[in-house]
Amino acid sequence: MPRRGSDGSVELVEHAVHEPVAWEVPSGPARSRTVFAAAHVVPRAGAENVPGAVADLDWDATLAFRRRLFSLGLGVAEAMDTAQRGMGLDFAATTELVRRSAAEAAAVGGSIAAGVGTDQLAPGPHGLDVVRAAYEEQLAIVEDTGAQPILMASRHLAASAQGPEEYLTLYSGLLSQVRRPAVLHWLGEVFDPALAGYWGSRDVAAATDTFVELVRANAAHVDGVKVSLLDADHEKALRARLPEGVRLYTGDDFNYPDLIQGDGRFHSDALLGIFAGIANVAAAALVRLDAGDVTGFRAALDPTVPLARHVFGAPTPYYKAGIAFLNWLDGRQPGYAMVGGLHSARSAVHQAETFRLADEAGVLGDPDLAARRLRDYLAVHGFPV
Repeated sequence: MPRRGSDGSVELVEHAVHEPVAWEVPSGPARSRTVFAAAHVVPRAGAENVPGAVADLDWDATLAFRRRLFSLGLGVAEAMDTAQRGMGLDFAATTELVRRSAAEAAAVGGSIAAGVGTDQLAPGPHGLDVVRAAYEEQLAIVEDTGAQPILMASRHLAASAQGPEEYLTLYSGLLSQVRRPAVLHWLGEVFDPALAGYWGSRDVAAATDTFVELVRANAAHVDGVKVSLLDADHEKALRARLPEGVRLYTGDDFNYPDLIQGDGRFHSDALLGIFAGIANVAAAALVRLDAGDVTGFRAALDPTVPLARHVFGAPTPYYKAGIAFLNWLDGRQPGYAMVGGLHSARSAVHQAETFRLADEAGVLGDPDLAARRLRDYLAVHGFPV
């Protein structure tokens, strides 16, 4: 398989595939932590899944993936960044996805939360009343399905708001309307450059003060906050400032084992894209944590960190290609394809390393199938196998 050396050159190396790991399967959701996996979507084979095309999903494969997450005791965070919000998944497909996924959750008693945004609007700035109305439209859709709302960061609000007070006013108005406590999502510019300066400042400390002010003023309507800045020290400091009863759902796909374990006083719950790629390992690790086996928890989860850091490596917005690739390797979708043609966002060399790190971490349920699929993938990219 190809592998890139420290000097940037590519060489072919042998890799001996490991035996599959028989990970513990939980009997239900984790008890010690509240955990969501942000799920990806599968395009329909034969559809025009090219840049700019309307999303055309394989509903059977997409929903089967969610049933698997529920069966492993994980909640599903639906229609989030991992599902290609703003990167190929249009509003009509998003609406249908939330409705179908919420129905699956209701059928099996699974936990589901879903993203509420403003992506039905045209790109660019809008009046704040227009942005708020777009949020309200999506909030009604999500809550009507029975899913818990996740108030996502809005590109339109970032382009329109003139300062912290406008963020506070708009979000406070939304939170006053929710039927059940919502999750607030702070997605950093490393994931989406259009969100730079969110909460009214590019200074993270000042933005954090505004964010904490919002949460404290609306604590009765906030279940938790989901922070995706890839800064573990910032997350630890933030969770100590939150009102009692407000969770911090880590979105740090680089440092999640330590943050979920906690420091003895505070810990993070989780809402992670990488858990859609390592669901079997994550579920087994949580079984061990529930049993008080912190050593076993870390023994399962720590080896997945190099994989996560690779999948979420710069340019980070394209991590979705790694999540889809992992699930294709393991047989959970018929082909390696993504809506909007995003499967081209990572190179064959990058994806070969994704395979190797997944195999090393025991993530692959069927390593032999994954190896066969990798060989086919590499062959069409010009590598002899």
